[in-house]
Amino acid sequence: MEAQYLDDIMLKAETLIEALPYIRDFNGKKVVVKYGGSAMLDESLQESLIKDVALLKLVGMQPIIVHGGGKEISKWLGYMGKESEWVEGLRVTDAETMEVAEMVLSKVNKHLVQMMQKLGVPAAGISGKDGGTMICEKKTVKGKDIGFVGEVVDVNSELIDTLLANDFVPIIAPIGMDDKYQAYNINADDAASAIAKSIKAEKLAFMTDIEGVCMDPEDTDTLISVLPVDEAKFLIENGTITGGMIPKIRNCVDAVEKGVGRVHILDGRQPHCLLLEFYTKKGIGTAIISNHANLYEHEKEVK
Repeated sequence: MEAQYLDDIMLKAETLIEALPYIRDFNGKKVVVKYGGSAMLDESLQESLIKDVALLKLVGMQPIIVHGGGKEISKWLGYMGKESEWVEGLRVTDAETMEVAEMVLSKVNKHLVQMMQKLGVPAAGISGKDGGTMICEKKTVKGKDIGFVGEVVDVNSELIDTLLANDFVPIIAPIGMDDKYQAYNINADDAASAIAKSIKAEKLAFMTDIEGVCMDPEDTDTLISVLPVDEAKFLIENGTITGGMIPKIRNCVDAVEKGVGRVHILDGRQPHCLLLEFYTKKGIGTAIISNHANLYEHEKEVK
């Protein structure tokens, strides 16, 4: 037998052994994956993400996908000759845009279901409208009306719990309703965070277009693997975390403080980023936790 072949299979065996304590500790635990960004535009990255989630399911976790679709919505609006208007990262959503958003997100949703089913893992695609899962009210930005953009005020997890109990992977589009049954488009980060908090998920993972939180944003070698919430707040205050990362990190901190075990910021452009983050000691992104006492036992020698 060739030495190179033996080296390769030994490396694979060591990787599986490293994953064992995580597989044991996460068995039966709920994990919410927010899927969006550039990874949604690349078919190979889509397949990588779906395979990761399928494997999480098959080794005993209870994964839930909450997906975006902003770039796809922009594309279809462009076909109609309609330009998108943005206010602080949120799409101004008039009635026509709302109709397109719901259509496109439904299309994306069923495509992800199809990919999961192809792997032999049962999946069910829903939106926040189904079963009254996400109740919204109109979101404003600094007093400005930006149309049918919703802020989640309540999550009814009954339908999600039913799907999980019957061995389905729920795949959720971020559309909700208010108490008058008006549909609203919801920021996918906000939707994923609200769902994770409601079900007290063990993990909430954000697929992004960055490697994670870095002490120096220009140097990925300064990536912070584990970031307690107090340190995260300090990095916002001292200006290390800036711009669009501020609301994302605040969202992460809020989720941890409201019962989510830990929140992961991952580069969705990296194939199999979920497995690399969840099942290795070092990981490849940033995990936000309540404090260093909340490290898993087998992680404490790696910070």
